[in-house]
Amino acid sequence: MASLDIAELRNVTSDVIKSAEIKNSRVFNVLGPKEEEDSFSVIFDKALENINTTNAYLSDAENEEIKWALGQTDNTHDLSIALQKAQTALQYTVAVRDRALAAYREITQMQI
Repeated sequence: MASLDIAELRNVTSDVIKSAEIKNSRVFNVLGPKEEEDSFSVIFDKALENINTTNAYLSDAENEEIKWALGQTDNTHDLSIALQKAQTALQYTVAVRDRALAAYREITQMQI
């Protein structure tokens, strides 16, 4: 599993902002549906990578907890690192989910 850099995820936000700027400009009329699908698929793929990375960190933390509980390791350093990575990744994933839901609610409340 490739590690996901937080800087890469910040670029997702930049892509969303750029996409919104393009849609609000007159240039959007020149762009076809292909470009729209591509930008959404990029954002969606990054979101899936984020979820998969979070799941991997949670799984690693659980494995470290099991090893420590069974006495297979005495190294609490690895356990604390795995737990912190999992906690941070989960908080970030929840924050991204909350922002996506807020954006969805805002879009659904727009009047046409």
